[in-house]
Amino acid sequence: SHSSTHERTIYWQTTLHRVLPTMAEAEGNDFGVPVPRSISNKFAESVAASQSEGMKQILSKLRKVALTDSERDVANNFDEFQQVFDQYLKEGQTKISWNKISPPREGMIEHRGDLPSPPDDMSDAVSQLAVLKLNGGLGTSMGCKGPKSVITVRDGMTFLDLAVLQVEHLNVSCKADVPLVLMNSFNTHHDTDLVLQKYQNRSCTIMRFNQSQHPRILKDTCTAAPTDYSNKDEWYPPGHGDLYRSLARSGLLQKLIDQGKEYLFVSNIDNLGAVVDTTILQHFHSNPQCEFIMEVTNKTRADVKGGTLIEYEGGTRLLEIAQVPKENVNDFVSITKFKIFNTNNLWIRLSAIKRLIDKDAIHMEVIENKKSMNGISVIQLEQAVGSAIKNFRGGKGINVPRSRFLPVKQSQDLMLVMSDLFHMVHGRLELNSKRLFPTLPLVKLGANFKSVDSFLRRFESIPKLLELDHLTVSGDVNFGSNVTLKGTVIIIANEGERIDIPSHALLENKIVTGNLRILDH
Repeated sequence: SHSSTHERTIYWQTTLHRVLPTMAEAEGNDFGVPVPRSISNKFAESVAASQSEGMKQILSKLRKVALTDSERDVANNFDEFQQVFDQYLKEGQTKISWNKISPPREGMIEHRGDLPSPPDDMSDAVSQLAVLKLNGGLGTSMGCKGPKSVITVRDGMTFLDLAVLQVEHLNVSCKADVPLVLMNSFNTHHDTDLVLQKYQNRSCTIMRFNQSQHPRILKDTCTAAPTDYSNKDEWYPPGHGDLYRSLARSGLLQKLIDQGKEYLFVSNIDNLGAVVDTTILQHFHSNPQCEFIMEVTNKTRADVKGGTLIEYEGGTRLLEIAQVPKENVNDFVSITKFKIFNTNNLWIRLSAIKRLIDKDAIHMEVIENKKSMNGISVIQLEQAVGSAIKNFRGGKGINVPRSRFLPVKQSQDLMLVMSDLFHMVHGRLELNSKRLFPTLPLVKLGANFKSVDSFLRRFESIPKLLELDHLTVSGDVNFGSNVTLKGTVIIIANEGERIDIPSHALLENKIVTGNLRILDH
């Protein structure tokens, strides 16, 4: 279906695209003949210029076939896509110079416990606050169709319900009008709009806008995959770094500023620990020279891939694993060298976003995300919202307790938040005080539990986990009601076998295998 658009350029662009990294990075070639750096750089630049021009022509054709209002909206953002694409051609997968990295300097990361307590009257700071939830993701990793935010997580409530409850409680207790802003994607906006109708009479103003819709790039030819707008698979939302441009383009940035809002608290909608922290808000309010705060927390072995804050060329920088040279990845994932990671809970001044947008001065590294589309290798160019920290004045991190990072990515995370480990207060999950350790159990559920539906079918009720350290479940396993799990429990049903854990069972430090033998562990 792409032949009419691409066939004239496929051969030479495929060839040049494949040799570009070689020519740009190596002093020699396959024949051992030295290539002067100036020549290889000029060649790389000419290839990049040709690819940029080729993309412009394809986008021009896509503009001409935009027939509906929504298609024209997509086409209106092509200049932004072209800008990111050109940056990608110029910078490539920018790898950081490892020898220029320094640990965060004194004062770059403050501890939440060292911040002054907020005053009883928080009305001044709260009146200038807006809460933004990143709501562009689908529930596919949990076997669900539609927006992830409408998955039920606790007491019959969804991620979105909990977000509304939290903001509503803040508004009532502080006599404020803090709006809840949702950044949707083309994948989630329609279903989200349907769900939002149920919140019409709540004490929480809900605003929403859509992030951009960009064309996927065919890896072999470095050209856009779509020739029209009919196939959603050929398009993608370009990561949460798109927040700044899309918020401004939607008109909501100016609207919030006109309403007297100055502080934007940004978080992922599936992070149930990301509630408004009035201590951090007051600290932000009292330090006008700081325009950006990133909440970080201590790394465990489960967090090795998370981005980390560093000092780089005299500034604060978010370092993501995609930017790390291969030979330094082991250093990056080490929990001794890099002790903290980014929770993606961010506090940003709206006036600073406007200043940087007006000057076109927000630079973020481009992340190449490789995907497969019906067997075809494609590339998505994405940016991370936190990587913009380097553009803001006085950007810093605040090391927060682990309780502010409670993401629900898989059904095993859902098991934890649905259990007796937590109780709910005004839409906020709080760890049960009877839990002896501040850390959560490590839970690994097999493929039979992957989708939310199959997960729920396998439990008559969620087991009691207060004294659990580690749980591994694999195979066809079902749980009765009121089961209690303590210590380390491993349950493995082999192929063709089934294990039913009876109601009211207590398993403490046990291995349960396919023939139902129960062994001390």
